[in-house]
Amino acid sequence: MMRKKQAQHLDARYVTMVENAYYYCNPPPMEKTVKKKRPPLQEYIRKLLYKDLSKVTTEKVLRQMRKLPWQDPEVKSYLICCMVNIWNVKYNSIHCVANLLAGLVAYQEDVGIHVVDGVLEDIRLGMEVNQPKFNQRRISSAKFLGELYNYRMVESAVIFRTLFSFISFGVNQDGSASPLDPPEHLFRIRLVCTLLDTCGQYFDRGSSKRKLDCFLIYFQRYIWWKKSLDVWTKDHPFPIDIDYMISDTLELLRPKMRLSCSLDEATKHVTDLEREVLVKLGLAMEKDGRSSAMSEGEVLDEDDDEDDEEGGAETEEQSGNESEMNEQEEDEGSENEEEEREEEDEENTDYLTDSNKENETDEENNEVTIRGGGLKHVACAEDEDFIQALDKMMLENLQQRSGESVKVHQLDVAIPLQLKSQLKKGGSGQSCIGEAESDISDTMQFVMLTRKGNKQQYKILNVPLSSHLAANHFNQQQAEQEERMRMKKLTLDINERQEQEDYQEMMQSLAQRPAPANTNRERRPRYQHPKGAPNADLIFKTGGRR
Repeated sequence: MMRKKQAQHLDARYVTMVENAYYYCNPPPMEKTVKKKRPPLQEYIRKLLYKDLSKVTTEKVLRQMRKLPWQDPEVKSYLICCMVNIWNVKYNSIHCVANLLAGLVAYQEDVGIHVVDGVLEDIRLGMEVNQPKFNQRRISSAKFLGELYNYRMVESAVIFRTLFSFISFGVNQDGSASPLDPPEHLFRIRLVCTLLDTCGQYFDRGSSKRKLDCFLIYFQRYIWWKKSLDVWTKDHPFPIDIDYMISDTLELLRPKMRLSCSLDEATKHVTDLEREVLVKLGLAMEKDGRSSAMSEGEVLDEDDDEDDEEGGAETEEQSGNESEMNEQEEDEGSENEEEEREEEDEENTDYLTDSNKENETDEENNEVTIRGGGLKHVACAEDEDFIQALDKMMLENLQQRSGESVKVHQLDVAIPLQLKSQLKKGGSGQSCIGEAESDISDTMQFVMLTRKGNKQQYKILNVPLSSHLAANHFNQQQAEQEERMRMKKLTLDINERQEQEDYQEMMQSLAQRPAPANTNRERRPRYQHPKGAPNADLIFKTGGRR
């Protein structure tokens, strides 16, 4: 069959069928894969994380994880290693691992720190190695880092530091080739889009919004720098799927953002941004030398850790905040507290890394009095119109709500028939806890409902009328009885009056109706005298019969 396949020109389907039959009967020699043997506890941990974990079973897996022997350092390190190796988990279940870790941190705090460090280290290692076989691994790590931010395991500064490292680590802006980021490699753009698609929608207010706006400007310059390289020609154009992915990400985050159309325009935007930052930093230095020196030191420290582009974006955000606050504040201590307050109110993402710092700032903020009132308010005519409209709306709302009556819904539980025979006659039969029934003049009967397992049990209680419960219930019953009688009398009166009105209308209509005329008299035919001689046969009816 193999010789026949080679001699004849067969269809691709027949070729596949022949090869499948041949290799099924005569399989090629293959080396047997040796399965790694692990202890039962490690196999159980891998089963929980890689097979059982899903959106529905997260709580169940968390309860099983808490039962592990955490005092054993080997078990703890293996669990941390399994969580760091997030590429072994299904891509759609990565957020479940982040949710599991966020719940586990409440009981084992150091686990979250080690997992976050391992993920950041793996991301940096992927940029240093840069081999295609690690691409899926790098995508999973970037996705996991974004989910960790969504579950408040890392702060926004970590996300932006990672984003800037994607477009700056090992990148030669002069155009020379770099082994860490070759010209034809576009995988870092995919990493940026994956991370922004995961957690970028939360950067929509405060300092996080300004940081993301700055990063997108640098990101556009990086994209156009990649497009302008010589490797992309008419025969080998820039991949269109990368363009679609970038446009989808920017449309999701900043739909109204004006995009750059060329490398020169993107470079001009970056230059204008850096110039604006330097101007603000210079103004801050003139107004307050101490605070500007402090901010410049922070920028320099960040520049040592990160590259020039990342430092520029962080400088703009910090210097912008300081220039606004320096206009109102001259005390360095109150300025620091103001910055920490704004960061905590706007981001609320410092969960693990800066937990001690947050506790200290929370304790100190209780005693801080802010001297400045923020930006100066300029009065205008629109403010008065707005205040008048607001007062009018609030007054109308108060008047409308004051007329509404709040009704408390009561639950009436029916008493079983076998208990009604035991209760004495003369009482109502229902209540919220039970129903009160009249006993003698000094006691009332209540039926108390209890539950034992799946069965309901009833017990009759004799409560004296001197107690508040019985007195209030008796007064409530009397009031309800009087209300029912009043409504009954009112209803009967209405029905009686309506019947009388109907009877009077009927009699009045009968009196106004005219007497009936005898129409039969008019309908009788009048006698007409016959002309000519009379017909005797017709008169005496003697003839004409047949």
